[in-house]
Amino acid sequence: MNKTLIAIGACLACVGAAQAQSTVTLAGLMDAYAGSMRMAGDAGRRAVVGSGGMTTSWIGFSGTEDLGGGLKASFKITSFLQTDTGTPGRFTNDPFFSRDASVGLSGAFGAAQLGRGIAPNFLPSILFNPFGDSFTFSPLILHKNVGLFNGTGWAATTPSDTGWNNQITYTTPKFGGLIGNLHYQFGEQTGSNDNRKNVGLNAIFQQGPIGLTAYYERDQISNPISALLTAGTPARPDTRKDWMLGGSYDAGFVKGYLTYGQGKSDVTSLESKTVQVGASAPIGAGQLLASVARTELNNTVGQPTRTTATVGYDYFLSKRTDLYANLMNDRLTSYKNGTSLGVGMRHRF
Repeated sequence: MNKTLIAIGACLACVGAAQAQSTVTLAGLMDAYAGSMRMAGDAGRRAVVGSGGMTTSWIGFSGTEDLGGGLKASFKITSFLQTDTGTPGRFTNDPFFSRDASVGLSGAFGAAQLGRGIAPNFLPSILFNPFGDSFTFSPLILHKNVGLFNGTGWAATTPSDTGWNNQITYTTPKFGGLIGNLHYQFGEQTGSNDNRKNVGLNAIFQQGPIGLTAYYERDQISNPISALLTAGTPARPDTRKDWMLGGSYDAGFVKGYLTYGQGKSDVTSLESKTVQVGASAPIGAGQLLASVARTELNNTVGQPTRTTATVGYDYFLSKRTDLYANLMNDRLTSYKNGTSLGVGMRHRF
């Protein structure tokens, strides 16, 4: 840890020199909240000061160099952190630069990146729900990307994290309001599993008040620690497929969101179906937010259903700083309901 911090300090010291040759930016976001939390199936209620109520906190560097002829080189190295404790990463054993660690080239052809970066599922998910990338209060993100670690056995329906290691990403030029991304993650496995990999793509369309999106993933490798995805008893290599369609419409006085997606395991035949409806409305200097997500699990004992609903208000003190308050209810078949309340602050720099 100390060596890593020393390395970051050295990078900071070099920013001035680097700027003489290229554009280098230090940026980040800090988000903390105080709340009373209880998810479906929890044994009791917890009073907390937590990190990332609306956005996971992060810090890092990015830069570009103009190579001439419209060609640019770029890099990103960014790290998640927990504002409440100062701990690096999103959770124990999360790699230090798990948000981004990549180099790339961009030009008239589009853009290509090598390294760790976002997975195909992430941009469509956060852009098409009113709570964005909140891993604490967004019903859609909670269902797709966050398991319930409380004995209920509820797992995230998107199997391989919001970021992929060892990947090549190609981003198309923008055609009207449409842009697409192709993702390929090398599995880096040996023996009979040497052909295991992750592949995926997404598309995002934005024209006037209308937004549309879609993504598809075929996952055989887990992240952020690259290993085989497994399922069944005894565990054996699995292939999981998931996809989502989404749309939004901004009428000015209100913006509506709708998504529908499915996921399926080849080994267990476990299938998830998730629908999310949301809305945001400008009120004063902020926005009123509301969203509900419902997920049905098929081909498993009890055919459980989870429903999560959140309402909140996000008040902007400036373009960089906002205050928020969220109330959430979480329900899961055969388990006691949970209700959570959080009030927090988010600052970008």
